[in-house]
Amino acid sequence: MVSSSEVLAVFIGLFFAYVFYRRRRSNPPLPPGPKKWPIVGNLFQIPTSFEWETYAHWGEVYNSDILHLDVAGKSIIIVNSIKAATELFEKRSALYSSRTRFVMVNELIGFDWLFGFMPYADAWKERRRLFQKHFHPLDAASHQPIELDFTQKLLKQLLQTPDEFMSHIRHMVGAVTITIAYGLPIQARNDPYIEIAEQSLIGLAAGAAPGAFLVDSLPILKHVPAWFPGADFQRKAAVWREWTKKMVQVPFEDAIKAIAAGTAIPSFTSMCLENMDETKDKEHQKKVIRETAATFFVGGSDTTVSAINTFMLAMTCYPEVQAKAQKELDRVLGKNVLPDFGDEETLPYISAIVKEVLRWQTVTPLAIPHCLLEDDVYGGYFLPKGSIVAGNAWAMLHDKDDYSQPLAFQPERFLTPDGKLDPEVREPTAAFGFGRRVCPGKHMAASMLFISISSILSVFDISKAVDENGSVIEPTREYVSSMVLHPQPFKCSIKPRSKAAEAVVNALG
Repeated sequence: MVSSSEVLAVFIGLFFAYVFYRRRRSNPPLPPGPKKWPIVGNLFQIPTSFEWETYAHWGEVYNSDILHLDVAGKSIIIVNSIKAATELFEKRSALYSSRTRFVMVNELIGFDWLFGFMPYADAWKERRRLFQKHFHPLDAASHQPIELDFTQKLLKQLLQTPDEFMSHIRHMVGAVTITIAYGLPIQARNDPYIEIAEQSLIGLAAGAAPGAFLVDSLPILKHVPAWFPGADFQRKAAVWREWTKKMVQVPFEDAIKAIAAGTAIPSFTSMCLENMDETKDKEHQKKVIRETAATFFVGGSDTTVSAINTFMLAMTCYPEVQAKAQKELDRVLGKNVLPDFGDEETLPYISAIVKEVLRWQTVTPLAIPHCLLEDDVYGGYFLPKGSIVAGNAWAMLHDKDDYSQPLAFQPERFLTPDGKLDPEVREPTAAFGFGRRVCPGKHMAASMLFISISSILSVFDISKAVDENGSVIEPTREYVSSMVLHPQPFKCSIKPRSKAAEAVVNALG
């Protein structure tokens, strides 16, 4: 016989199914998207590499600037246009400023301290407020002298071992972030702090890749023990978690020791520790400082490396752009003169290159997903509460209506016919995220790009490499599909523009 409890369970199930059905019937339709299969939805249609390109294509197929996907019951909204991004992330920011649940990244690998991945709540606000207090856009002194110093060190490294340019760029950017965040000395090679950052970022990039780990779609799997067959994700997470712990703890603890010994230079960490509120919980304040410093370390390093490597690839493939930039540098500054930040306003073509680097190969092509806090309606479509909402920055920065020939590297698109920056052309701000979750260090990234790009072009010629037989090596122009987009390793020739340029680099301290 069927028990009364079983009858009650069936009744309750049917009741909620009826309520859900009525609710769906009473709402507008969901945004368009690929056909959904029972139970799994679009689980097996979700692209696992270069997904931003697939989503942009689907936007054209379904003639919609927003798409809807269902992954085993989880609602996903893809935002493909600036118009939709502005309406949802900016004008309705109260609904769209939180984050979705990151099981692999936050709960298993241990990046729950990274405020870019935190929900929109007090913990996020406290860390972001501290960051913005010390790295205000008008306070260039907090970062530009350090950026200039390590950029000039990069020039010497490029002169000595140009074939290792990718390694030199990563070292330079890592040194900048470590110095600004912690005030610690950096080794010229094999620096332990940069090694920690690189290993930690491997875990972050892998864990955040959409569709890479089933545990993000089925969170209950997080409880599967590491020894269980098929639980390889647990074993990977355990390795990455150790590096993540080191990233938060090691440089911060070393900075405290250096401050106590009087050997540290002023940094975000030292200034925050000196200015702690004596009336509040000191351990909590130290925790916030430690995690905010580590967030700066993560957020600034990998993305800036990606952008500078993209610049190097662009100069290798577009010699005419390089020639125009060097002509501007020689005319404005004079030959063999290194630029400073004060020269930026007089170098519009260099500024246009910075913008085009950010647009052409978007550093984070699919922005970190937001979470919709309440049911909403946009463009006649129903957007369900709890949906993951992802801004497709790549689609926005390759929109033919804003940028003709979007796949080509053309800095001129940002200039007027008389060579000035064109205010009518849309800025590539989508590269830095959306709404209240926009990258708070975007001004620092832009200044780092300006000084490194202008400095390199002032003294070096970048061209296609030649093999031992004298044949030109054509770069593949291929990229690694990841949360942060990096070009595949490629070869190029980096040579001083002249003997005088070489002497300028050799004279640097």
